[in-house]
Amino acid sequence: MNPYLQNLNRIEFLLTFACTGRCKHCSEGEHTSTGEHIDGEAAADIVRRVASEYKINSLMTFGGEPLLYPDEVCKIHAAARDSKITVRQIITNGFFSCDEAKIQRVAEDLAESGVNDILLSVDAFHQETIPLEPVMIFVKAVHALGIQKIRVHPAWLVSEEADNPYNSKTREILAIFNAIGIPTSDGNVIFPSGNALKYLSEHFDLSVPQTSKYAENPHDIKAICVTPNGDILGGNIYKTDIFEILENYIPEGK
Repeated sequence: MNPYLQNLNRIEFLLTFACTGRCKHCSEGEHTSTGEHIDGEAAADIVRRVASEYKINSLMTFGGEPLLYPDEVCKIHAAARDSKITVRQIITNGFFSCDEAKIQRVAEDLAESGVNDILLSVDAFHQETIPLEPVMIFVKAVHALGIQKIRVHPAWLVSEEADNPYNSKTREILAIFNAIGIPTSDGNVIFPSGNALKYLSEHFDLSVPQTSKYAENPHDIKAICVTPNGDILGGNIYKTDIFEILENYIPEGK
């Protein structure tokens, strides 16, 4: 086993960069409404194979907005369920349709596929362009279907404690969800890159080197992430066998 991946315990799929939001805090920059996305069958195969060799205890799908491609999301989570991966998580802004019937159908498919942890991206930034009504319909649908672990997952500007208009608005939005029994996660702190650097730069001390606390230690990889085009750890799942990619991984500079 590759010593740099001996503690691998999590698989992530950045399903697509396409998104329904146009958030000024987004570290990835501008998004389109449609775009490249991971092939669900190929991703599901990766899940089954990697979980057969590593002690994977959590899996996550995110984006962009992953539920623009719900069939692919469900294939991945069903493979995780069948592989006995305990935590099967999705991060979504909850806005992929205004059609209540479609929202209900997607909620049912998520529950059937084994999703058991939903982090809902709602805050001052998302709600500048995303309406709350369809998000609420989605939240109530998945909750009624028995997915009990649902949390609102905000982005905080500077820190959760910082006093600024964005954080104040975020707290107001979170209170709406808290009032119907949806708790708040730890959320995340906005990193100055992409749109955040473009639109919010005055809130960051750019004289200090910026390092994301969410970045993996390249010498002790605990989570691997497949991007929309299949790239992972310097390889590509559509071109190279996943085990070959994992075994040949070497941190830059080694």
